[in-house]
Amino acid sequence: MIKTVSIIGFNFVNSTMKELLQLLDDRISTNTKTFIVTANPEIVTYANSNKEYKSLINDAHFIIPDGVGIIWAAKILGNPLVQRLPGFELMEELLKLSNDRKYSIYFLGTKPNLIDKAVENINTKYPKIKIVGFHHGYFDSKNSNIADDIARLEPDIVFVGTGFPKQEKWIAQNIHKFNKGIFIGVGGCFNVWAGYTKRAPKPWRDLNLEWAYRIINEPTRLKRAIAIPKFMINIITEKYRS
Repeated sequence: MIKTVSIIGFNFVNSTMKELLQLLDDRISTNTKTFIVTANPEIVTYANSNKEYKSLINDAHFIIPDGVGIIWAAKILGNPLVQRLPGFELMEELLKLSNDRKYSIYFLGTKPNLIDKAVENINTKYPKIKIVGFHHGYFDSKNSNIADDIARLEPDIVFVGTGFPKQEKWIAQNIHKFNKGIFIGVGGCFNVWAGYTKRAPKPWRDLNLEWAYRIINEPTRLKRAIAIPKFMINIITEKYRS
């Protein structure tokens, strides 16, 4: 049983990346359906203002500490997490695992021209992965045909990159149609794989400043970044309550 740490109503995975991958490998090999949420302060803040979204997040099998703000929060609350588990790195580790195990994968998300390029680049780097299909993220969430098609293909892993809250809602609404599979929301990861956007350079990531790099390179993120101070206020409030 993997350990968790509670942060303002959400139970975050408290493990190393290696431990998490071993657990997910076991769940794939036993055909155990798994819903993973990669959560940062923005997602937590939104969830706390939306009861429906908060409920489906808490119904997920695992909530992963994606943002550095989650790591800071755990320290402030006196129950630090072992490691930050960035969504992009978790996706990459799952791709490596799939390359070794020849697991089958479906990709869902981003723009039509970008998903093609992302899949091409992933296939080039990991040629032993069995890519059973992919589809762009510009579809009506009420359209059941996409989920039905994916269920028919029975992939071992489904990466959904349509951004929150859409990706988590889609998984929660459709996971009952599947007999097996790891389902994980990966936000803008497909754009990185397509070469459309870039991850922060390693020095920025090592200093936990990836969020700042994103804002500098994508100023439209500034409005979304307002969630970070709101999140920290909630954490400090929780600290003093306890």
